[in-house]
Amino acid sequence: MNAPRLGAHVSTAGGLARAFERGRDLGCDALQIFLKSPGQWRGKPLTEDDAASFRGAREAAGRPPVVAHAAYLINLCARDPELLERSRAALVDELVRAAALGLDGVVVHPGAHLGAGVEVGLEAVARSIDAVLAAAPAGPRLLLELTAGQGSVLGSRLEQLAELRARASADERIAYCLDTCHAFAGGYDLGTAAAVERFLEEVERRLGFERIACLHLNDSVGELGSARDRHASIGAGRIGLDGFRRLLADPRLLPVPVILETPIGDDQRGHARDLETLRGLLAAPPERLSRPRTPARTASKRRSRGR
Repeated sequence: MNAPRLGAHVSTAGGLARAFERGRDLGCDALQIFLKSPGQWRGKPLTEDDAASFRGAREAAGRPPVVAHAAYLINLCARDPELLERSRAALVDELVRAAALGLDGVVVHPGAHLGAGVEVGLEAVARSIDAVLAAAPAGPRLLLELTAGQGSVLGSRLEQLAELRARASADERIAYCLDTCHAFAGGYDLGTAAAVERFLEEVERRLGFERIACLHLNDSVGELGSARDRHASIGAGRIGLDGFRRLLADPRLLPVPVILETPIGDDQRGHARDLETLRGLLAAPPERLSRPRTPARTASKRRSRGR
């Protein structure tokens, strides 16, 4: 493999298999999708015809990497027992659907401890992971996502992600998803090649590159360490182009599918423009890169309840 597989989160409106058509139109080599509405606990049943159509479309597209992002409502350390049970059941459902479709993984935010404290929260998430994986079919891995650290949300530090996997029983079914906006907002500088190298050295030490299964590339509206989970188009935020070029050039990340969650824009072509920018970075010499000063074209991810 000589270049990273670049893709985006795409809509499945009109049927799950439509994701590949939309990905092709954008120029994607990898995809992320929702398996049901991210703001609802339940989705309509996944039929055998749905699964067969999706698998066939994926084969026709050359079997690109595909991951799903779990619903934002899920909180694996919810203090309310009913909410915790609903969160676990919802994540089991996501993994069941992902297995039926043959997906590579399901990305999930660990959750928010809501005042219980980090230690209590980490233990609660680990026990939820155990319960979920015990009830879910083998196949897709559970991908714990690095978060921005807003409020009481866990997972904004690499050591917390490592700790969650260490505490869980089925650790071989657990991997990680890194997000550049979240990392930057959580205090990891990514603005220069040297800063990116320091970050990747810590990733290797704490998580291991063999466990990085997805990379979300998003610029950041907020400043370094702001804990603001607001995404900007590539080059239009506070991270700048030099850091993204360094990430794309690192051979340790070549096997990892790269997914955009940047703003799509009024014309729905935001991802296409950002993919073009990323491919330009792969070809551009370092001296031609500059760090933009004015953020533009921003988007905000939906928050989970209680976060």
